[in-house]
Order: sequence, then C-alpha cells, then structure tokens
Amino acid sequence: MTQKERMLSELPYKAWMDGLSDERAAAKRLVYEYNRLHPDENARRDRLIRELIGTCGKEIYIEAPFRCDYGSNIEVGENFYSNYNLTILDVAKVKIGSNVMFAPNVSVYTAGHPLHPGSRNSGYEYGISVTIGDNVWVGGNVVINPGVHIGNNAVIGSGSVVTKDIPANALAAGNPCRVIRMITEEDRKYYFKDRVFDVQDY
Repeated sequence: MTQKERMLSELPYKAWMDGLSDERAAAKRLVYEYNRLHPDENARRDRLIRELIGTCGKEIYIEAPFRCDYGSNIEVGENFYSNYNLTILDVAKVKIGSNVMFAPNVSVYTAGHPLHPGSRNSGYEYGISVTIGDNVWVGGNVVINPGVHIGNNAVIGSGSVVTKDIPANALAAGNPCRVIRMITEEDRKYYFKDRVFDVQDY
C-alpha cells in the first residue's frame, strides 16, 4: 500500500513520500494562479476551480483567496458559494452537498497528528473525512475538525469550532459547537432574528 493509499484509507501515512509532495505542489500552482486572477476573468476562474476540485456541480463560486492541500479530494454539489479565505485541508475526502454557503474565513480540516509527542514526532499524520450535507450555511470564522458530519439544512453560527457531528435541521454554535435548537417551519417567515419577510417570492 502506498502512502497515498494509506492517506485516503484514513490510516497513518507520511506526507512527503510516494509523490504526495509533487501532488501538493501541483495544487499550490493552481491555487496561486486562481488567487491572482483579475476580477473580470470569470471563464478562467471557472476553468481553474474545476481543474483543482475533484468533482463539483454546475454552479460553484469560491471567492479568492482560497487554499487547499490537494483539491482532488474535495467533492462539491450544485450551487456552492464560499466567501473569502476558505481553507480546506483535504488529505482525506471532503464531501460538500448542494446549496451550501460558507461565510468568510471558514476552515475545514481533515488533517491531524497523533496526540502523544513520541508518535507525533515519528512523522506519521492522518486524515479523517468530513461530510457537509445539503442546504447548509456555515458562518464566518468557523473551524470544522476531522471526522465531522454536518446534517442537511443545518446552520453553524459564526466563530464555532465543530468537533462533533451536527444533526440535520439544527442551529448549532459555540466552542465546542453544540446544538442550540432545531430549525422549524416557524423560522420560514423570518429573515433575521425577529424580522419578518416583507416579500413573498422566497
């Protein structure tokens, strides 16, 4: 088993072996080009992000700057938008559903290191996959840690550090992130806290 196979199998692996450094370097070149595009270069931006991301839907827009390790281990559904400064450490799979929005400064980490210093100093690291469901909104400055699953329709409040799974239809926030309450049909009429929509076409 190669180090890449070990990495993608969520086993301990060494990140500088078996061509992994070359793959990260190739991703860095694409990221560098993407982050330096003129704002009017929309066609080139779309081409580059599709070259970088493993699989993605028809509509995807990531505001620059954007950072990732490989890109190829990221799967994104339809209608994805991320605001500035998205970081995805995709040494394991990162699966993002459809109709997902990220606010600025979201970080998704699959990468980690052993707790014990002796084990950590061996050079072995690991990646555990992250899954984000459909219709999820992730607030600004949120950190999503390895192994986390966020259910469909969930909202993660700004500044949260997500260390455990979040169920579908939950409003969750905090450090560590926890469920505050469930999102219900009653929430449909509000656009912000207690402010009621004054339009009908939503």
